[in-house]
Amino acid sequence: MGLCRAKVTQFLGAKQYSKAPDGGWGWVVAVVFFLVEMFTYGIIKSFGIFLQDMMEEFGETNSRVSWIISICVFVMTFNSPLSSVMMNRFGFQFVVMIGGLLISTGTITTSFTSSLNQIYITYGLVTGLGYCLTFLPTVTILSMYFSRRRSLVTALASTGESLAMSALAPGFSVLRDKIGWRRTMAVIGALQSIIIVCGALLRPIIIKPRLSQSQNIETSSPKELEALKTQENIDSLVLENFETTNGVLSLKDTCTPEENTSLDKETKLETAPNSLEKNKEPETEIHNKDDEKTMDQGEERNSGCTKQSAANSRLLDFSILKDCSFVLYSLFGLFATLGFFAPSLYIIELSVSRGMEREQATYMLSIMAVAEIFGRFVIGWVLSQNVFRTRKLQVLLVCVIMMTVDLVGFTLVTNFYTLALCCIVYGFFMGTLACTHIPMLAEDEVVGVERMSSAAGVYVFIQSFAGLAGPPLGGVLVDVTKNYGAAFYSCAVGMGLSAVFLGFVRPAKKGLPCRRRSPKCSAVEHERNPGYKEVSGEEKPDQTHTAHDDCSEIEDKRDVSQEGVKEVTTQY
Repeated sequence: MGLCRAKVTQFLGAKQYSKAPDGGWGWVVAVVFFLVEMFTYGIIKSFGIFLQDMMEEFGETNSRVSWIISICVFVMTFNSPLSSVMMNRFGFQFVVMIGGLLISTGTITTSFTSSLNQIYITYGLVTGLGYCLTFLPTVTILSMYFSRRRSLVTALASTGESLAMSALAPGFSVLRDKIGWRRTMAVIGALQSIIIVCGALLRPIIIKPRLSQSQNIETSSPKELEALKTQENIDSLVLENFETTNGVLSLKDTCTPEENTSLDKETKLETAPNSLEKNKEPETEIHNKDDEKTMDQGEERNSGCTKQSAANSRLLDFSILKDCSFVLYSLFGLFATLGFFAPSLYIIELSVSRGMEREQATYMLSIMAVAEIFGRFVIGWVLSQNVFRTRKLQVLLVCVIMMTVDLVGFTLVTNFYTLALCCIVYGFFMGTLACTHIPMLAEDEVVGVERMSSAAGVYVFIQSFAGLAGPPLGGVLVDVTKNYGAAFYSCAVGMGLSAVFLGFVRPAKKGLPCRRRSPKCSAVEHERNPGYKEVSGEEKPDQTHTAHDDCSEIEDKRDVSQEGVKEVTTQY
């Protein structure tokens, strides 16, 4: 309990903005994300250069050695909810610095191991946990610093991963030939310690929209004025609690319509528009009681918000699993992950099996990485154009389909040039997908930026199972068929399934595939129509229309006192 209430001293204090700055210290955060990408995902994707050395030294099979990356990726993604909880509790700086320490320690320790099982622990568990605590906080805070330029900046910053593959992988390959794979791993671990410095530069950000009080007083009704006054009290208390923890606040999250019990009490007290003065004293008493209860229960409780809301905003919000569009998007990420790591892990061995020299085959990673850089630039520019800002999911879907076709192509090519072409196409579309699939959570078509911190943790957690299964599945296919091209079959199948789920995300946000009726709506339907059965709108249009009208009346009455709050909780 003491650990949960602990507060961590921050190297750089929180900076408050009325909206996402789209620049400023955000550019420093972008550089940090660039370096983190280079020494996390870039190193993971370059791990294939050590595959043959470990197989020979430990006398193991492809599938056994590939478990190193599988365990690492699984630990990195499976523990993403832990990363979300820690960054919401202790802040981005502390979590990333701890992650950097674990990464460096785990990689250096790997160079002293004497068996494959020990590498499972040092690199798979320790380094994997460090990757988890490092990557997710940086991509989350970067999305909070940028709004209009989010897609472009994320795409540019994420090129660190591609640079590591194109420049560092050949360099590490040469170094391995000179000093051996063990000492090369130690050098990589020493370089990864720069992540500790990067973590200290992640200045927290607070988003608090400015209120134009004179404008609100002139144009607002008495109910709206009282609602605004109530919300200001709530926001000041919440800001007090949040400013010393994760430093990120969106007023839209402080009180949701479903959870705002305080405002519901106000609505019940007010029986007529002219009764504001009459009811002012009872309302004040209610709020005073809420405030007293808040102070007694601790600074984690928020006046006007339920206990559940406060806990979710501070730790991890699993209520997003009720969002059909998020569930479908998570299934997209689950199956797409099958095609993320296996190609880069097996491309060198595939090239050698097609008649290339091993030194020449190493450059396939570089070709793939350079193409990936171009893909990230292009998708960042495309998604920043006005014509595509409301069609981002459709653009992403096209990229996934093209990537699926290319993965099938890997199984058919037989010479250097066609293999290089497949690497170029794969790298390009991998770049478009890799730099957008997590930041896309911040879009309103998925969950929105207010819940991205928790959504990213749950989303990556769901991805973890595919990350665990992908490389070993490819290794088993290789061991059975004696053909490295077979490893790309599972990638193509997974990517194809991900395209299907991604195609349903936008319709789900509009309520088409999984429209649900609220309990209150169903109650109204059965009260007005005792013999009513839930059927489609086409079969009984009149009854459906009546029920929706009744529900709308109820929601309108409940939301009258919240209209003023909605005007000031703008989304950036």
